Amino acid sequence: MAFFTNSRPPQDTVEATTEEGPAPEGPPEHIPDDATTDGNTDTGSGTEGMATVPAHATRSGTTGDASDGAGGGLRARYPAAARTVTWVTTALAAALVLSALVLPDQLSRLTPGAFARIPVEGILGAAVLLVLPLKARRVAAVLAGVVLGVLTILDFLDMGFYSVLDRPFDPVLDWGLFADAESFLRDSVGRAGAIGAVVLVLLLVVALPLLMAWAVVRLSRLTDRHAGATVQGTLALGTVWIICMALGVPVASRSTAESVGNRVEQVNADLNDNRAFAKEAAVDPFRNTPADQLLTGLRGKDVIFTFIESYGRSAVQDPAIAPGVDAVLADGTSRLRAAGFSSRSAFLTSPTAGGGSWLAHSTLLSGLWITNQQRYRSVTSSDRLTLTGAFRRAAAWRTVGIMPGVTRAWPEARFFGLDNVYDSRNLGYKGPKFSWSPVPDQYSLSSFERLEHGKPGPKPLMSEIILTSSHTPWAPIPEMVGWDQVGNGSEYNAIKKAGENPKDVWKDPAQVRTQYGRSIQYSLNSLISYVEKYGKDNTVLVFLGDHQPAPIVTGENASRDVPITIVAHDPAVLDRISSWGWQDGLKPGPDAPVWRMDTFRNRFLTAYGPQPGASPSPSSR
Repeated sequence: MAFFTNSRPPQDTVEATTEEGPAPEGPPEHIPDDATTDGNTDTGSGTEGMATVPAHATRSGTTGDASDGAGGGLRARYPAAARTVTWVTTALAAALVLSALVLPDQLSRLTPGAFARIPVEGILGAAVLLVLPLKARRVAAVLAGVVLGVLTILDFLDMGFYSVLDRPFDPVLDWGLFADAESFLRDSVGRAGAIGAVVLVLLLVVALPLLMAWAVVRLSRLTDRHAGATVQGTLALGTVWIICMALGVPVASRSTAESVGNRVEQVNADLNDNRAFAKEAAVDPFRNTPADQLLTGLRGKDVIFTFIESYGRSAVQDPAIAPGVDAVLADGTSRLRAAGFSSRSAFLTSPTAGGGSWLAHSTLLSGLWITNQQRYRSVTSSDRLTLTGAFRRAAAWRTVGIMPGVTRAWPEARFFGLDNVYDSRNLGYKGPKFSWSPVPDQYSLSSFERLEHGKPGPKPLMSEIILTSSHTPWAPIPEMVGWDQVGNGSEYNAIKKAGENPKDVWKDPAQVRTQYGRSIQYSLNSLISYVEKYGKDNTVLVFLGDHQPAPIVTGENASRDVPITIVAHDPAVLDRISSWGWQDGLKPGPDAPVWRMDTFRNRFLTAYGPQPGASPSPSSR
């Protein structure tokens, strides 16, 4: 105790008067010499320290929040109210600081028990403030409050990112995702709601550091006036914290220190990731493969790679979602078999969850693990051979992309080896937007048939198609119409009008899961119906999910697996992958093989490359 009480200058009564309110009128009172020599003057014990404090100051309370005015001041006129205000604001300051120090970073952990903990950072902070000189103490309190406010904002960001992307916020690489968040809000609650949410967030970002600085400064002043009690409380809480930590009792908290450490590690990893990724990307067994040795087992085939938004393992295994989706897959397997098609299915582990579809697309096609925007920019600006690019290098296919989610220039098309890209601006769609999705999946596939697949050409097609109708917020959802009724999309106006409002859907998590399942069913029905109607003897379809949906659908700790299926009319195509152990049909079972998504490119190029005794199929379409 002597360490704390003797290593800081005692608080004199001049400071107490200054903090309590304006000095009374008239000449300043003389401060006796002995008032500054008693280290316990500010504890209020005895009468020595009280002799020099004006009477109105001693009656008004301990901190002086109410300002004095004419006629003796509000504090003197309403002492009980002043004391109540003082106690309440001090309690609020303490609650604010404590909450910030023990605040969890995930909504699921936001329970009363999370706040019934002793933060070691608060104990150490009180000890530091006690030993600092007055001016340094005030500066330290302000800085500590601002830092704590910033850390609290980062905790709130973590809550949002865990809720949507099943991971914490990356302070280096994730800033570009806020535009997507605003777009999601606009689609879910409308433009006015999105603007209101953005304004509220900006106010919170400004207010939290200021409020936290005020709270820490207020508590530091309290320790000034009650140094003895603060020392005793600090030592007692420190002892309890050490005992609880030694015994493994969850009352002892160091979450803020751990959070800071994790963020420092994350920033360091981000800064070093470019070097690590360049080393990974330098390894490419197909970099120098001659064009005539690429994809010889698919020559003459129309090959379609289709990504279905948010089509994850939960869609085929979650008891609340799977029955409807599984029924569509079972029916689709039978219908395609009747049309002469066979299929094999398994799972791939995506590098992302809840969003970031482009990371999954680039992972599958580049054969590299693309987990963040920095890696995406690096790989798409390189000369890495992509799976789709291999078809272009082989010079035996025309390569096209159907990208209904693209609304502006997309320079990455060159990296992915696409000769021509049709996006939301040139698909000819005149119908309504379905929340985030600009174009219904059936219309996208109908446009593909009209613009490319249904036209004769000198070469077969390799196509990359993105189906977006199963994108959040999963309301309203399009419905299937006759293929001859798709037209220019105006048919969908009535369908959208009759659909669910996302504002209503997102009030109930159970309804969100139901709508998610319905959206997956629609996307699968669109694709299966397309192959059934327009598929040819040379059609090869590879379709898969890009990532699992948000945790509001999957729950916590869900896998990142997505189904993948290969459909072909020619049995020789599936014979090439017989060693993979994939399961028959459109639906992979719980025990189906699981690969990392970045391994698929090499396996696919190997399986459909030159093999002993194999001769390529005719190259004519």
